[in-house]
Amino acid sequence: MPAMPSIENSYSWIRLTASIALSALGCVGMWSLIVALPAVQADFNAPRAEATLPYTLAIIGFMIGGIIVGRLADRFGILPPLAGGTMLMSLGYVLTAFAPSLSVFAMICGVTIGLGGAASFAPLVADASLWFDRHRGLAISLATAGGSLAGVIWPPIVQHAIAAHGWRQTHIGIGLFCLVTMLPLCLVLRRRPPLHIAAREAAHGGGTMQTIGLSPASTQGLLALAGMCCCVAMAMPQVHLVAYCGDLGYGSARGAEMLAVMLGFGVASRLIFGWVLNRIGGLPTLLLGSGMQAMALALYLPFNGLVSLYVVSAIFGLAQGGIVPSYAVIIRELFPAREAGFRVSLAISVTLAGMALGGWMAGAIYDRTGSYASALLNGIAWNLVNMAITAWLLQRRRQCAVGALAPP
Repeated sequence: MPAMPSIENSYSWIRLTASIALSALGCVGMWSLIVALPAVQADFNAPRAEATLPYTLAIIGFMIGGIIVGRLADRFGILPPLAGGTMLMSLGYVLTAFAPSLSVFAMICGVTIGLGGAASFAPLVADASLWFDRHRGLAISLATAGGSLAGVIWPPIVQHAIAAHGWRQTHIGIGLFCLVTMLPLCLVLRRRPPLHIAAREAAHGGGTMQTIGLSPASTQGLLALAGMCCCVAMAMPQVHLVAYCGDLGYGSARGAEMLAVMLGFGVASRLIFGWVLNRIGGLPTLLLGSGMQAMALALYLPFNGLVSLYVVSAIFGLAQGGIVPSYAVIIRELFPAREAGFRVSLAISVTLAGMALGGWMAGAIYDRTGSYASALLNGIAWNLVNMAITAWLLQRRRQCAVGALAPP
């Protein structure tokens, strides 16, 4: 059978660049609410666990919205739901500025910032996977880098704006800025994916049961559980680092800088793990990244000095950068392209549920113990569950591969 031509071209890379920019802008809600946490907590005079509720609901909104947008993108292309989500998110930021209570503020965050911003993350990763074949692992890894890049760009800006103007005026500014910058970028994505992807995959076979010996639902369910576990662990430093630095007396500004350092090294890690994904595939890369994250998370236990926290945050960023893109690569290895929007969005969106759960759990443990040490141990335990699931799936895939090569 003659080889089919590659689907990659110059537009694939232009589209990927636009997707990264859109994620860097649209994922502001994943980081601005973290930076604003101390100010919001003081404004509404709430305990730490309750003050994390807006972030938790926003991440749940990201999860639900990502699944919805992924399904819509499979049917109508990414442009319509992406543009609609951009407008909803921008409106939400303006509305939060007028919230009279923490509960109203949290609800607005979930319904608008979460659901609207969801289009800027997981569905864009799924869309990027449809435009690459030779460099798919790298492209997916770079597409997920937009969310980390948002963590580099936004925290210092938001922290400075809150200090100068308050969190309410800052939210109005974020909403207007995202609206005028993101809508024009959305137009770059107006083309639909190449139509011959499905024919290519059908010609080369595939299917979850032939590859890993499980039904599609079981495979997706196990990946969802693994994704939730690893991101419960990931949430502790990412969600609470700013507040943790405030508790230690270093101030919220230093925490925002550490968060930017963490996510900056996370962007660099995406490049490294993109290369790794192209070489060894999704499941081995996931196991590698998860193990590195567990070790990096443990470093927060003995080190709490100012300089050491910058260093540990950088190490954590390098360690966890390959985890989220691995799920998208695994899905594309096991499922057909026509289901990419829904299944990739579902897999990545469930990782956001882990972030939401982990952020709340860490806050609740802190309220009960007055320390983040137990929250760190809790995160490490969840991380170990992720590693066990991933190792089992990898072993099962290898057994299926050996069975397929055995003579009848």
